[in-house]
Order: sequence, then structure tokens, then C-alpha cells
Amino acid sequence: MQSKPNGELRHVPDGLAAKRVPFDAIPVIDFAAMQEEGLYSASLSRHRDRQQVAEQLRDACTQVGFFYVKNHGVPQAVIDGAFAQAQRFFALPLSEKMQIHISRSGNHRGYVPLLEENTDPTAKGDLHEAIDFALEVSDTDPDVLAGKKLYGANVYPSDLPGFRDAIDLYYWELYQLGRKIFRAFALALELPEDYFEDKITKPLAQLRLLHYPPQTGQIDQQQIGTGAHSDYECFTILAQNAIGGLQVLNHAGEWISAVPIPGTFVVNVGDQMARWTNDLFASTVHRAINQSGQERYSIPYFFGSNYDTLIDVLPSCVSPSNPAKYRPVTTGEYIIDRFNETFAYRKK
Repeated sequence: MQSKPNGELRHVPDGLAAKRVPFDAIPVIDFAAMQEEGLYSASLSRHRDRQQVAEQLRDACTQVGFFYVKNHGVPQAVIDGAFAQAQRFFALPLSEKMQIHISRSGNHRGYVPLLEENTDPTAKGDLHEAIDFALEVSDTDPDVLAGKKLYGANVYPSDLPGFRDAIDLYYWELYQLGRKIFRAFALALELPEDYFEDKITKPLAQLRLLHYPPQTGQIDQQQIGTGAHSDYECFTILAQNAIGGLQVLNHAGEWISAVPIPGTFVVNVGDQMARWTNDLFASTVHRAINQSGQERYSIPYFFGSNYDTLIDVLPSCVSPSNPAKYRPVTTGEYIIDRFNETFAYRKK
């Protein structure tokens, strides 16, 4: 079975093998034109370059739901630093990692052990471990005091010097890249380039460090690295190491390998953006399986809008023949519901 937006399920093919195709089966979009400071280009040619990015993004989001981003502006040293910290953290003894177990946090931050997450509710649990971070918000912040449960402070391991600095820097760089992607989304939807800007000033943007131990021998299809699912937020920016393992379900029902391409991130549409666009942009089902015989690490950044942002179908995405498919819902309400479905600690 596979997840559809809002947790619905439908059947997907059995088997763990992914069809390997040329990497341009998932398009590569050059984001150089989106790197210029300010919302609008100073020249007509620059404006045309940004419109071309938007057109490519629209094609990718309507036809695939996934794309690679190159010339993204995030320094490679920052990415390498985050991966190095992930390896350091997951090498810690389990007893130390459990000291910051996610259940000890009131705002969904901290360590998630193997099998405590289940992205595919028909399966047996995901064979990965994770540590979750989000926007750092003070305990005295009005939204925290108002009980908006996903805001608050992060938790960090106590005995890893340099860990917090590297992760905080990575988070900030991905936030800035995410803003540029939102601007490209707006142009792709024929909206003002800054349409989403006031909706992402205090985003529910979650950063995860993930570790996938290798799976060898006979693999239970109901227990893989990350089960078939679609992401909850507006879009995901994924850094994956050279091991690979990400697989995307295409329209023909075939699993396609999203092979790592040096110097790029993989970006995919999430369920919130699918709702906003009335499914014009596809929130594509994907999964992860580590059959490499080596340790796999990946770092997804799930970019959602502000807690109180109303996710309502955009007027440009409805018509008399294509009415709105989804009821309006706030970002916070939607994400909390999806977390409650997925994480074992929230079910207790």
C-alpha cells in the first residue's frame, strides 16, 4: 500500500527492486537565477531567467513531483559538516541517544530510535533512526505560551562539541534556500514572487538527521528503511550521501531510483503544497531502502508554512469543472494530525 495526501492509501507494486534509469528521469533545475538578492531581478533578462526556472519547476511538479536543484547556493562545506555531525551522533551508544528521546520533548524534537516511526501504516515500522530539529523558538515566545505545541527549543546531545553550531548553520542555510524555492513556486503558480513570504516567517520547518543501517539477506517488504509515503509539508529538500537508496513511484507504477548527483539537492512536493494547488502539483510517493551493505545517511529539510497559515486551495487552481478537493486547514493542525499517525511515542 502507499500513502496519498492526507494519509489515504492505495495499492502499489510489490517487490524491492527499483528500475534504474538515467538521472534526468527526475529533472535537474539550475537555480542560479534565483540566487540574486531581493525578490525581483534588476534586468529584463534576469527576470526571464527566473521565469524559465519557474516554468521548469512547474513542469517538474505537475509531471513528476520531484526535481534536483543545482547551483543552489548552499556551501558544500556546510553540507559536509552536517553529514559529519550525523555520523558522530549516530555512533553514540544507544543509552546516550535515549537521553534526548523525542518523547521527553513537548514540541517534537529529539531522538527517534529504530522502528519507532512508521510512515506506511500497513507496514511494521521504519528501519532507520533519526534526530529531529526545527525552528529555535524561546520558551517565552507568545506562540509557545499560547500552547502551539510544535514551537519551542531544540535539544542537542551534551557531549559532542561543535555539533550544535554545525546543525544550526545547516538549518539556516536550508531555510534561505527554501525561501528561494518558495519564490519559484509562486512564479510557477502565476502568483506574485513574494506571495508565500509572509507565510514562512516562522515556519514549521523540520530538519532530520537520518541513519539507515544496511539491510542484508532476505528483506521483509513490510520493514524497510522508510516505507512508502508522501511528505507532510510544502516541500522537502534532501541531501543524501553517495550510498543512495531513495526510490520514487512514477505514474506507470514503477519504482525509480533517485540516484545521488554531486552538487545537488533532491526536492519533492509535499502534501501541503498538493492541497494548496488542488493536486496540480503532485505529492509523489517515495521510499528508502538501504541494500548497499554500508551505512546510509540522509538529511531532509521539511519546509512547512507558519503554524497558523491557512492551507486553502488557491483560487487559480479551482474552476467549475475542477472544484476544491480539500477543506481549509491550518498548518499546525495538519502537521500535528500527521505526526500523531506516524510516531509511536505520540500514540501512547
